[in-house]
Amino acid sequence: MGHRLTQIATRTGDDGSTGLADGRRVAKDHLRIHALGDVDELNSALGLLLSEPLPGRVQQQLVEVQHQLFNLGGELAIPGSSLLQADAVIALDLALAEHNASLPPLKEFILPGGCRAAALAHVARTVARRAERSVVALAHMEVLNDAPRQYLNRLSDLLFVLARVLNRQGAGAPGRDVYWQSQRLAAEAGGGADSDGGGDGGD
Repeated sequence: MGHRLTQIATRTGDDGSTGLADGRRVAKDHLRIHALGDVDELNSALGLLLSEPLPGRVQQQLVEVQHQLFNLGGELAIPGSSLLQADAVIALDLALAEHNASLPPLKEFILPGGCRAAALAHVARTVARRAERSVVALAHMEVLNDAPRQYLNRLSDLLFVLARVLNRQGAGAPGRDVYWQSQRLAAEAGGGADSDGGGDGGD
């Protein structure tokens, strides 16, 4: 990726512009910079989640995700490049299948909470959704590969699933998701109509 930083305070951005890895300078509110910033924030949110005690398999997968997000960010920083490969998206699909297999079906929408690790996974999930929206917005203006958008979409789904996994294994209320107290759930508790299922609204 060209040169590496040898100093942090360069003062070259004082005019409201910033440099891409190909040498081009763009405004700091450029859609590409928004996308880069959201991916950076997502990686930082994952770093915070990784500071929690996690099951070994989950920790291993999230560290790999952090590396792939650097590839994704590099691709955004070098217009026309292709650094995030299709097998990274496949790895997320496999992780989703792995963790979903251990979870019971959802009965209702769940709240973003539970144990601390699960709550942090939900925060990271919402940042992943925002990063995905930023990449989609950029793709309306410039040509982008499909992999970055697909990766962020799958990652937000995986983080939702991991929040459920962590709530089942964490302190506080292990084995239980924090359900939204909707009228339908209240009716079920009182012997009302059966639920037809729910989810996080992801796609």
